[in-house]
Amino acid sequence: MSRRMDIKTLPRKVRQHASWAVRDRFPNRKVVRNVQGTYMVLPWSHRLPDYTGEGSVYGQNLVELAKELGAGSTPLTVLDVGANVGDSTLQILDAVDGKVLCVEGDSAYLEFLHINTDRDQRVTVVEALLSTDGTSTPVQAVRSGGTTRFEVVDSADAIVFVTAEQLRERYADFATLRLAKSDTDGYDVALIPMIAEAWKDQPPVLFFEYDHALSRLAGNEPLEVWGKLGALGYRDVAVWDNAGLPLGRTTVDQIGALASVLDHKVGLRAQHYWDVAVVHPSDAEGLAAIEKLVPGPLTDPR
Repeated sequence: MSRRMDIKTLPRKVRQHASWAVRDRFPNRKVVRNVQGTYMVLPWSHRLPDYTGEGSVYGQNLVELAKELGAGSTPLTVLDVGANVGDSTLQILDAVDGKVLCVEGDSAYLEFLHINTDRDQRVTVVEALLSTDGTSTPVQAVRSGGTTRFEVVDSADAIVFVTAEQLRERYADFATLRLAKSDTDGYDVALIPMIAEAWKDQPPVLFFEYDHALSRLAGNEPLEVWGKLGALGYRDVAVWDNAGLPLGRTTVDQIGALASVLDHKVGLRAQHYWDVAVVHPSDAEGLAAIEKLVPGPLTDPR
């Protein structure tokens, strides 16, 4: 019998990391992938196909939320900050009638974002980073496995910045915003309150990745987001785990105490993070949507 081990007999994690090692050698090779029923062009190194295999609900919480919010006769208006290759936008527009304003500042992913969306008149792409403070501090992109974070540096190639207020002023089709999504690897807790402030006269549902470790790595204190959103009148919060499974609902004044679990490591390296949707009490349809998608209260998950 041959001593050579069939690759199919290797543990899934080992096979996955071996695949990543090969694909990362040719990170920008273009491949077409069917991601949960939606076709898109991805860089070969992108991890999305690994997270969305058979039986996975990864990322579908956002799509299901969009479907609930877009169930009426008016096209859904969505702001997609950290649009990456357009994967969230494509899946939302496959599921519901709407239009999406995509904001992406990483040139590596902008190429794929344009490939995936330029033929769709429902998508508007803004080649910029959303500013956290109204300034343009020099940053550089740090990429890994299909996601990007930005680190402050002494000097860098010029990157265009835009504020949330400028987005609303410049793009009239999105003067009324129904859903705002942010996935920016640690900057979400700074950006989301600015988006909420810019559209505070008709508060959209806010959906973002809530990660204590990445937020602090980016220089942002994650717990501060809840006080800021509370000051803008937001109250109800739906919580999913990092696989997209519903955990429960709570409020902006209670979630901070429950979120201490996110400071604990899982295994040797992995960190907890949550997806959260935050709804203003004046938004009856938004409240109904999260009550349907995330039934029951969020209890102490420790």
